[in-house]
Amino acid sequence: MLIGFFYPGNGPSLELAGPLDVFEEANRQSGRRAYDLQLISERPGPITCLSGLRVLPDRTIDDPIDTIDTLIVAGTIDPTRAASPALIDWLKRGSSSARRYGSVCTGAFFLGAAGLLDNKHVTTHWEFAPALAATFPRAIVEPDRIFVRDGSLFTSAGVTAGVDLALALVEEDFGPALALSIARWLVIYLKRPGGQSQFSVQLAAQIASRPQIQRIQQTIRDNPRLNLSVHNLAQQAAMSDRTFARVFRRETGMTPADFVEATRVDAARRLLEETDLPLKHIAPEAGFATTAALRRAFRKKLGATPTVYRSRAGSSYHR
Repeated sequence: MLIGFFYPGNGPSLELAGPLDVFEEANRQSGRRAYDLQLISERPGPITCLSGLRVLPDRTIDDPIDTIDTLIVAGTIDPTRAASPALIDWLKRGSSSARRYGSVCTGAFFLGAAGLLDNKHVTTHWEFAPALAATFPRAIVEPDRIFVRDGSLFTSAGVTAGVDLALALVEEDFGPALALSIARWLVIYLKRPGGQSQFSVQLAAQIASRPQIQRIQQTIRDNPRLNLSVHNLAQQAAMSDRTFARVFRRETGMTPADFVEATRVDAARRLLEETDLPLKHIAPEAGFATTAALRRAFRKKLGATPTVYRSRAGSSYHR
């Protein structure tokens, strides 16, 4: 199967290397050239990635090529730049003859310029999703999806989501066993739970500037099993309950309760990934009163149950 990977340059090198490594690992593990990988550019010569890394394409859009089975278009840091008429024409022709076609990250903008997103469910990097919807109003943009398949069209979110997409394509071609083996080799999820909005509490919360709030944040992270009520935390910060709640939210962008819940979900997530403990033991270890409370928090924060999360993370424990 010929995979034609168009790379415009001035984008993260991981958007290119990540998916290609998945497909090449499929070749290695299957013991045959299941995929023929061709890097395609618009013009001859090295392509420069955002990091300064330079790569040499195998061919350009002007070179003759066998029929592409899977056409993938990578993104660029400036996706709103106009696509050339030559590229638009090449994408239209390539997509019409390919078995499937799609994009990684902001590569969706190139597909949109070729009219390939009209009336299709699509996604892209969360930061550029509003611009994609505004630029191509006939596209049905789903900003929180890791990747979306709509018929022969597939689109994925930012950067590392290209790896998720490549694994899904390998699974489609050769089944879940090979895809799972590749995911384990690359030390990544086979199917990442949740959407683009799933951030750890350490990323979601702002870094507090006041030392009292910094200490409280650290206390919560280090001791999720404690009674972390607003009253108890306010006492540790030497503030009234009301003042503490107001200051904490101003400093972190989250309420104390939201920060505590997110921290406990993080703690439970790590236990699900790293241990074979049953849920009834993980719940109190992470600070949840019951397994039901743990399940509710997981669904709210990650869009998946703990059991589904664990199965996707590749743990050996199966409920």
